[in-house]
Amino acid sequence: MDMNQYLEVFIEESKEHLQNVNDQLMRFEKNIDDLSYVNEIFRSAHTLKGMSATMGFDDLAQLTHKMENVLDAVRNHQLDAHTEVLDALFESVDALEIMVQSISEGGDGQLDVKLLVQKLQRIVAEEPVAKHAASSIEYDELVQALLSQTADQGFNAFEITVQLESTCLLKAARAYMVFDVLEQAGDVIKSAPTVQDIEQEKFESSFIVILVTNESQEKLQTSIMEVSEVESVNIATVPVKAQTEMKEPVLQAAAAIQEVTVSAPSKSSVEEKKQPSSNKTIRVNIDRLDSLMNLFEELVIDRGRLEQISKELNNSQLDETVERMSRISGDLQTIILNMRMVPVETVFNRFPRMVRQLSKDLRKQIELQIVGADTELDRTVIDEIGDPLVHLLRNAVDHGIEMPQARLKNGKNEKGTIRLKAYHSGNHVFIDLEDDGAGINREKVLQKALDRGIIDGKTAETLTDRQVYELIFASGFSTAEQISDVSGRGVGLDVVKNTIESLGGSVTIDSNEGYGSRFSIQLPLTLSIISALLVQMSEERYALPLSSIIETAIVQPKEVMHVHGQKVIDFRGAIIPLIDLKELFNVPNSVQGDHYSVVIVKKGEKTAGLIVDTFIGQQEIVLKSLGHYLPGVFAISGATILGDGQVALIIDCNALIK
Repeated sequence: MDMNQYLEVFIEESKEHLQNVNDQLMRFEKNIDDLSYVNEIFRSAHTLKGMSATMGFDDLAQLTHKMENVLDAVRNHQLDAHTEVLDALFESVDALEIMVQSISEGGDGQLDVKLLVQKLQRIVAEEPVAKHAASSIEYDELVQALLSQTADQGFNAFEITVQLESTCLLKAARAYMVFDVLEQAGDVIKSAPTVQDIEQEKFESSFIVILVTNESQEKLQTSIMEVSEVESVNIATVPVKAQTEMKEPVLQAAAAIQEVTVSAPSKSSVEEKKQPSSNKTIRVNIDRLDSLMNLFEELVIDRGRLEQISKELNNSQLDETVERMSRISGDLQTIILNMRMVPVETVFNRFPRMVRQLSKDLRKQIELQIVGADTELDRTVIDEIGDPLVHLLRNAVDHGIEMPQARLKNGKNEKGTIRLKAYHSGNHVFIDLEDDGAGINREKVLQKALDRGIIDGKTAETLTDRQVYELIFASGFSTAEQISDVSGRGVGLDVVKNTIESLGGSVTIDSNEGYGSRFSIQLPLTLSIISALLVQMSEERYALPLSSIIETAIVQPKEVMHVHGQKVIDFRGAIIPLIDLKELFNVPNSVQGDHYSVVIVKKGEKTAGLIVDTFIGQQEIVLKSLGHYLPGVFAISGATILGDGQVALIIDCNALIK
């Protein structure tokens, strides 16, 4: 059977299971007495082992099998989950992730895991895991009565001992296949170990089954030996007591349950339970979603054109048709955009494990707090932000958080805190990374920049604190005294800035020396279609993202006040600044009317009023990049094509609010 068709599903599901193992291990480490986490880890590891063995990735299956032994010992209270055990499990997960990554990149998934396997075996050897033996099976009176009654009907009763190969990894699966063969031949009366223990692989490599059948021993032997990884089969005839030797109540009970037999492990019962609910999800290649989005963007532009034509012709039937098409395409747009939205937790989930290892390597005590992991972003943005966040976290752990002794000396808690927070603001998502560490030493950064020739002395005198902090984004810049495995080469933060800006976002730094730093990343919520308010200034039209707007207002000139040379108004009891967009964008032929048309916009908890000439109305627009010809234009995030073919610039409200 060609397994390549299942490879993509295997890779995706393997990554999901490994992420779950990582998450549960982190939780278990904090709640060492709660074995529910171990059971969850065991289930994921068991599934991963089965998939790996089926796909032929033996190293993966072997390592996961040894992990299972350790987890089984822990959950059965035969092994204490001390630091060495947890470290070995985390190390195993790292090796498994490397192998799965190799497979996803077209490799064979092979890795030398001998030392790791030996470590896991040694841990288990210290606390032997008890297994159920299959040396004998007990014949109680009820079983004897059943066998006696079936013998009177002309059936044979056999005791079948099945020995699996010592290298067998999927013992429960092989046992199921043997039971399947036996149930096609007759009725299974009893097994040792029990069906439940066999399902959970709580047996060494053999099990015993009592079978009632019309088949011959030779045929049974041949059928069972055809199952893969079965080493040997021993079939013996069961001696049956005469019914006269048995008590009447036992015979009556046997007659009542004669039709009831032992079911095969796992599969049949699981299928019965799962039958009512059908699979509601499918996996779709992201390229297909991209193609769908590109086609829909063209449809939105043509929809705007139709709406424009409908207004000009003033035909009621055309108006009705266009209105209906707009509603349907609006619903379709919502569905397509939601299909592409992914929670940032898919990226955030791998960071607790990384911070744990880094803090251990650097002998620091660090707690990572994650807030807003359910915040959603477009899939294309999610795929790109992982590496920048890794660099920022490594920087915070190495440069930000101090050693425990230094923190205590400065009156801080010896355990440092890094806070990773994601939240929506308008048509953007903000990801803030804060730490309560040493902060950024302004003079040290400035001196390093001068030494490396990044700036000259004259420029250095004019830089604000924020401009100095942003020097650390320069290529090759590092304040580390020595190069380590964590940082010091100056190739991290410049990657952060370049990647974020390539996505149409930005990154800013705030720091308070001795108290900590905050890196704030601003990212577009989606890179495609947004709802916007179209406004006019003189002969030019602009678009303001609707998600940034609180409301629109008409303000009389007498209501405008001046504070430190800045126009402000009283908006619902709060003083907010006014920004005249005509002055900001140097709009020609600008004439001030007898009132101000103001759009009230927000960024987080901050608000401002934008002065325009007139409001045109709300419209769905396709966000197009300005490309390489107009990079870094202040407060402009892109452009859109309107229904009449004209181009309107899209204003970035977040850039206007400081």
